[in-house]
Amino acid sequence: MTDSIHRDKIFYCNHHNPFEYLGIHYLENKSVIRAFDPHAINVSITLLKENNTLPLKKIDNRGFFEIILNRKIEPQDYKFKIKFQYTTIYTFDAYSFPPSISDYDVYLFNQGTNRFIYKQLGAHVTKLNNVKGVSFAVWAPNAVGVSVVGSFNGWDGKKHQMRVLNESGIWEIFLPHLKEYELYKFEIRTKNNQILLKSDPYGVYFEERPKTASIVFDINKKFKWNDETWLENRFRFNGFNAPVSIYELHLGSWKKGLNYREIADELAEYIQKTGFTHIEILPVMEHPLDESWGYQVTGYFAPTSRFGTPEDFKYFIDTMHKNHIGVILDWVPAHFPTDEHGLAYFDGTHLYEHASPFKGYHPDWNTYIFNYGRNEVKNFLISNAIYWFKEFHVDGLRIDAVASMLYLDYSRKPGEWEPNIYGGNENLEAINFLKELNSVCYSMFDGIMLIAEESTAWPMVTKPVHIGGLGFGYKWNMGWMNDTLNYFKLDPIYRKFHHNNITFSIWYAFTENFILVLSHDEVVHLKKSLLLKMPGDLWQKFANLKLLYGYMWSHPGKKLLFMGGELAMYDEWNQSESLPWFLIEKTEHKAIFNFLKDLNKLYKTYPEMYELDFNENGFQWIDCNDSENSVISFIRKDSKGNYLIFIFNFTPVIRENYKIGVPEKCLYKEIFNSDSEYYNGTNTGNLGEKLPIKESFHNFNYSLVVTLPPLGFIIFKPVK
Repeated sequence: MTDSIHRDKIFYCNHHNPFEYLGIHYLENKSVIRAFDPHAINVSITLLKENNTLPLKKIDNRGFFEIILNRKIEPQDYKFKIKFQYTTIYTFDAYSFPPSISDYDVYLFNQGTNRFIYKQLGAHVTKLNNVKGVSFAVWAPNAVGVSVVGSFNGWDGKKHQMRVLNESGIWEIFLPHLKEYELYKFEIRTKNNQILLKSDPYGVYFEERPKTASIVFDINKKFKWNDETWLENRFRFNGFNAPVSIYELHLGSWKKGLNYREIADELAEYIQKTGFTHIEILPVMEHPLDESWGYQVTGYFAPTSRFGTPEDFKYFIDTMHKNHIGVILDWVPAHFPTDEHGLAYFDGTHLYEHASPFKGYHPDWNTYIFNYGRNEVKNFLISNAIYWFKEFHVDGLRIDAVASMLYLDYSRKPGEWEPNIYGGNENLEAINFLKELNSVCYSMFDGIMLIAEESTAWPMVTKPVHIGGLGFGYKWNMGWMNDTLNYFKLDPIYRKFHHNNITFSIWYAFTENFILVLSHDEVVHLKKSLLLKMPGDLWQKFANLKLLYGYMWSHPGKKLLFMGGELAMYDEWNQSESLPWFLIEKTEHKAIFNFLKDLNKLYKTYPEMYELDFNENGFQWIDCNDSENSVISFIRKDSKGNYLIFIFNFTPVIRENYKIGVPEKCLYKEIFNSDSEYYNGTNTGNLGEKLPIKESFHNFNYSLVVTLPPLGFIIFKPVK
């Protein structure tokens, strides 16, 4: 390539490697140094060892300068002095530095197996050849030219043009002297002569909405973590035989106006008070639109700047761990938004999204779907999951919209989808991605949770990959949620005709590792709050709500409740407003708060309620067939054979002399009654204890004759 062609390509920003012409080059025993800046008045170099300044000759009026030295010098033996109309800058030559990414890391990325690619791509405060600066790298294989632009170069794409590393599609440059907190984007020239201005896909910090620039931030700063003990022991808190009671929340509307650090201190105290074991946060990754609740992500590696810096978010997680609270993040690998500054059409082609609209566009959400068959895209997502586990110490990821990933015909009409190579509707590439994601993450991190929001009957979601499963640890039980809420919405007079709704879930409860959920999705879009879903007068609504929570906490499976459920909100959740905290001072609402707090305490106290959640030996029906009275009763057991008896009355009728079978002759202590006056109930119960009679019933040798409170439940513990 001739000098003139080099200069033309650099001037028009479509050179695949401007380092071939700019920077320092050797011709026999001479050093040729070239610079390009269309706004420079003149350029000179200072030879650092000699403290001698020499001017460069302007060889092209478009801004090219050159000097030839009659000896060889080292790349970092000189600095540029560049004079502009209003200022002069002194800097090392960006085009004299080698690549900051090794060939091996590039190779692994193209193979899809670079687990820590986020350490190489993006912007990193670093030292190269003993010079401090920032390395930039971005994957854009179909671009004809890429520049990093920002506040440091006047957003001028001509100034810091990057080079592509071999055939990898990775463009790279190191900018000496650049410091933290500089704003930047990537200016991408496409084969169609478009100029795209993109945020950094691997950016760790962004301007606050509606601005979209990435911000240079040193994620490797030595944040002092204090959670070593938690991390070493978290398998005890996240495991299948542990009590897991999750408080799902939206950071922006739990309490408005707080930053990560302020939320951390208040929330940790609140969670300890209410007794939940974990929190799950609606997506905290950077997103431009508040109304998306975080589910349309543009910055997968960045905690949203709405509430502070990445270091502030580390403080948030560390505070939770210091208070023995697990942290689960919602994670969205199923789709991403079409915003121009984001991943969509990134290098002028369908790079991150699948090119086919049948596989790459989501009609429900007007979003793009990742191309799970492309190694680099798969690498992007898996390394992102690893990033949150490693760099932020999170305890779990709840993977959103898994069903939409598994099925090619998800939410599509005939003619709107293409079958796989075997003629089926399974998305084979997405399935392989999920299996690899789960296998890799579970092999790298002890005690973590990977949770699938999967709403279909897809088999073996929580079974290991090596036996044909998807490899998740847990799955949201959407079937339980739908059946249960449909049942509770009914006037009690009709419940006997729908008794199967409240008993059916047990028949499949042990096929997967389920989490029972009453999530944010159930209290928005005119679905009503949980309280107002309940039938009857106000007292009955509150009694039904307690009954719902009691049934949920007693049923096999871990638990998740969306924020506000503990306050018995009247209104649906509104992401623009704080929770109605004033409710907690009102008698009925305070009763619900205290009820749920005590239910969590009871749950954590008795292994019978959690230890064998996923083992059918931990559950036994006493009677599931009393549809006429809308009553169910069952036993929950722990691994040592201890047990509790649960009886639920789903009608507002007090049932006296109600008989159930029990296993043995001993005192049965009533350890919990939802109708206690402390919970604003009628105090109907059994005076704290009951003795059985020698009368066989329900296939047991003994019977209890009890009083069942209206719209209430009681728990008995045998005392031997």
